[in-house]
Amino acid sequence: MKFQAPKGVSEYFPERSIAFEKVRRELISPAKLAGYKLLELPVFEDTEVFTRGVGESTDVVSKEMYTFEDRGGRSITLRPEGTAGVMRAVIEHGLDRGQLPVKVWYSGPFFRAERPQAGRYRQFYQVGIEAIGLDDPAIDAEVIAIAEAGYRNLGLTKFRLDITSLGDSASRAAHREVLVKYISKLDLDEATRARVELNPLRLFDDKREAVVKMMAGAPLLIDYLTPQSASHFEKVKKYLDKLSIRYAINPRMVRGLDYYTGTAFEFVHELLGAQSGLGGGGRYDGLMESLGGQNLSGIGFGLGIDRTLLACEAEGIDLTSQSRPDLYVIPLGEEAKDFSIKFIDDLRKNGAIVDCAYGDRALKGAMKGADKSGAKFAIVIGDSEISSGIGELKNMETGVTSSVTLSAINAKSFN
Repeated sequence: MKFQAPKGVSEYFPERSIAFEKVRRELISPAKLAGYKLLELPVFEDTEVFTRGVGESTDVVSKEMYTFEDRGGRSITLRPEGTAGVMRAVIEHGLDRGQLPVKVWYSGPFFRAERPQAGRYRQFYQVGIEAIGLDDPAIDAEVIAIAEAGYRNLGLTKFRLDITSLGDSASRAAHREVLVKYISKLDLDEATRARVELNPLRLFDDKREAVVKMMAGAPLLIDYLTPQSASHFEKVKKYLDKLSIRYAINPRMVRGLDYYTGTAFEFVHELLGAQSGLGGGGRYDGLMESLGGQNLSGIGFGLGIDRTLLACEAEGIDLTSQSRPDLYVIPLGEEAKDFSIKFIDDLRKNGAIVDCAYGDRALKGAMKGADKSGAKFAIVIGDSEISSGIGELKNMETGVTSSVTLSAINAKSFN
């Protein structure tokens, strides 16, 4: 029997795993520079963390969660998103009782039982950040700027930023009243009508053509913002302008999770087709309280590593070149291997990426290995090189060789 990975799982192995690692690192880097610290979370939680936190009207909770009963009879769910679990951890460990805002980042696999397609997987990977404890529009701008910087670090250019405001509770109450009246006149099926009763905003997120047409004239939440919500949103836009971050107002954006309030945003890539969302996030005012904590506001994002990698590939961005070995060492004979083990270790400690022709291969086969490794340089070490202390360093791209003193080789020798 030949085993295969489960359907809908995207695995990453060399050379593509090198690009995956690069994407993850670059998306996290701006968060670290802004003072966000790692929060390592379990990949499963009590199911109620998500039903209460994410919202029962969402597709995530109603259709897509991997939920099972453990041996103790507890209902457990593989995490479909990151924010609810972060909030549970913040409450449990009292992080909200210290310096505010609490600023954390996380990354890892997430799970949703949906129909697999390009850019949409049952196990997918995200980088996320959360800033919890203060309702400051400047933090909204910081969170958006961190995401934008991550994409720019990778060299992406063909994406846009959509933003909107989902308002405060008074804004949503005023909008809900007129929206429900509008929706009551629509010809909806029973299942859709049931979702509307839980959260009428979900219809704005419905991608079915018939529903999109029916919702074309629906009242928009952004037109019902209270003065306080409108002022907050204006300040967010002002700060984004100060940061020279371009954006478009998308008043129909509601995001896929019920906890969002106030500022909401999404990054969309023009070359990814139907699954064009790279990542997004927003503010959540009532989430902590709904999970048994203080009534503190927060804002965060989740950026898809899988889709960001697809976007880089679509734009022709090479993410693997920097991982090439600097040097490929070819020892000839047992004495040369003894010498090379220490020689290679010293170079690695000096910061060089060094590989070796293991397996006592003949020179011809070892040189083929050097070529396949993608190394920038190769060096053959035999008895004469050890006795003289001098070797021939070969540039694998140009084929040019140069005599070098072995003890003088360091990480800078390969630049």
